[in-house]
Amino acid sequence: MSLSLTPWLVLACPLAGMLTIALLGKKLSPRAAGTIGTLAIALAFVFAVLTLIKLQALPHDARVETTSLWDLVNVDGVKIQLGLYIDPLSTFMILVVTGVSTLIHLYSAGYMQTDAGYVRYFSYLNFFVFSMLLLVLAGNMVLLIIGWAFVGAASYMLVSYWYRRDTATAAGIKAFVINVVGDIGLVLGTLFLFKTMGVLDYDQLFAGAHTAFEKDAPELVIAMLLILVGAFAKSAQIPFQTWLPDAMEGPTPVSSLIHAATMVTAGVYLIGRLHVLFEWAPTAAAVGAIVGALTLLIAGSIGLVMTDLKRVIAYSTMSQIGYMIMGVSAAAYVGGFFHMMTHAFFKALLFMAAGSVISAMGGNQSLNNMSGFRKALPFTFGCFLAGGFALSAFPLFSGFFSKDTLLFEVGARGGWYWGLYVAGYVGAAFTVFYTWRMIYRAFWGAPCKEAQVVIDTGHAYHPAEHTNPHTGDEDDPSTQEVEDSEVGFPGTEHKYAEKTWQMRYAMIPLAILAVIAGVIQLPFGVTNVLSGFLEPTFADTIVAYEPDNPGLETFGLILSSVIAIVSLACAYWIWVRRPGTSAAIQARLPWLHKLFINKWYFDEFYSFFVVRPVIWIGQWARDSFERVVIDGLFIGGSSSLVKAGSAAVRAIQTGLLRTYAAVVIGGLSVVLLYFLVRGL
Repeated sequence: MSLSLTPWLVLACPLAGMLTIALLGKKLSPRAAGTIGTLAIALAFVFAVLTLIKLQALPHDARVETTSLWDLVNVDGVKIQLGLYIDPLSTFMILVVTGVSTLIHLYSAGYMQTDAGYVRYFSYLNFFVFSMLLLVLAGNMVLLIIGWAFVGAASYMLVSYWYRRDTATAAGIKAFVINVVGDIGLVLGTLFLFKTMGVLDYDQLFAGAHTAFEKDAPELVIAMLLILVGAFAKSAQIPFQTWLPDAMEGPTPVSSLIHAATMVTAGVYLIGRLHVLFEWAPTAAAVGAIVGALTLLIAGSIGLVMTDLKRVIAYSTMSQIGYMIMGVSAAAYVGGFFHMMTHAFFKALLFMAAGSVISAMGGNQSLNNMSGFRKALPFTFGCFLAGGFALSAFPLFSGFFSKDTLLFEVGARGGWYWGLYVAGYVGAAFTVFYTWRMIYRAFWGAPCKEAQVVIDTGHAYHPAEHTNPHTGDEDDPSTQEVEDSEVGFPGTEHKYAEKTWQMRYAMIPLAILAVIAGVIQLPFGVTNVLSGFLEPTFADTIVAYEPDNPGLETFGLILSSVIAIVSLACAYWIWVRRPGTSAAIQARLPWLHKLFINKWYFDEFYSFFVVRPVIWIGQWARDSFERVVIDGLFIGGSSSLVKAGSAAVRAIQTGLLRTYAAVVIGGLSVVLLYFLVRGL
């Protein structure tokens, strides 16, 4: 099996799985749909591994392969192929996407087994993975844009999966609209490039960029800034971040997939893929780095005060993606993609563990109502600990090495990049606090009533009525909308890892990887597996910095360790030893708490300056423009004109000879008058 074939098989597997499930539909049992969907992605992972093996067999400086099936466009010298681009970066991405997605599918098979829309769910999930794989394997900008749009469409279907929830459909629409805005930016940026260069294939774009544009030429900067709009929207970076927390309306495995291996990582991949162009437009790259730094700080600050368990993890994702965007924009490619890989492992794990806790809570997601699950859910607790240590960059865990590598590479550039370096460590302190705030509040203390039910009976707590936690007071289910278990609503039966083998078997590999995955890129060159693998993709970089700086690397390792240990100890003091401390801090700094709890007022800003004006314009168009101009002038006016003409014709069709003679004489008079005037 050749390298030109295996990537197509990677794409074909989830597509075949999606089509099989969708076409058979109700003929499939839920178990069969889950099995087909999971095996399709697992087989894609096998072909991704084969792609890796075949790529590694090539000479180190020739690890790039393009393969195409046919021409999509071949007109007037413009040739766009249905082709794939296989290099270390795309291979790295398909390994992460298919590997993590396989485990999420397995988890879903247990977690979602009582949902009435189970079959539909797996067809959506397979389509989502196919779309992401198409995006990362695309050999040109056209195919990338198609995959990019497919990912947005798939996210809408999954976020609004429980479509009878008004909050879910609103979240799906919000995610779709914001991502469409990003899509427009990506398309316009691509058109700018095409206007100057006349090509869209990666090979030709990268080879011709330095001759087609002067360095930092305005037209190139504009093109790359527009492309950044697409990256920011897809990866939930400021100012397009508001859709991501609301996307928690989807099932927990969907949150795990979006946050870990697909969608939000697309922007990181895009900047890395187009690194040649971004390096030739350093102004645009600097904008990407600054926005990433701002996002990691703002999202981290919001995570400190959120009380919805899934939303805390969502803001954590936004912050960690900020690190990656900052890294790849600053040419810290190894660190950026290293952190993307470890983040995929521990973030998928954290969402899975959160799903287990929420199920045991009977659907309640508020940290204010959780406590004592350390005893009730020991396996889930262990997995949450592994993910939490990795997320908070605790020494020797995977996130420690990946975040340190990223910040070291950024700091090594010197100059104003030191500001980004400092921002990264401030964000690291935020990360430790909100991570351990989650853990301490959910797992420490006396068992809450839901945890006690699990301890006493071995079964999840079942509320008398199933409610939507995002309606009413999140801490009081009695104020929330009551739901049923029909299609379009979550099922009433809840599954958690201790009792569901699919969930456990999915979480165990991720927990192991969250602990040990950092060994592939250890400091001081102890291991260079990832950097050596990605080197052919980024060998053409023109960014000059000193990567061999043991003093800076040592300082970063020590600083990261101190921040992690001290912040963890402080968090333990605040939420375990002195639980009233948090309320006291909030009382002392009410304005700061209000700023964070209202998410820096981004939603209010968009509501006032975007949503309301659009609604007003729409209402005006409906009530005034449509009634007066469309109905009155075009529709009503044309009909009135026809009526007037008909009346005039009827008036002269009297049947009397004198009437017809008058018409003829009048016509001749007009003609005569015309020639007389013309003669003058």
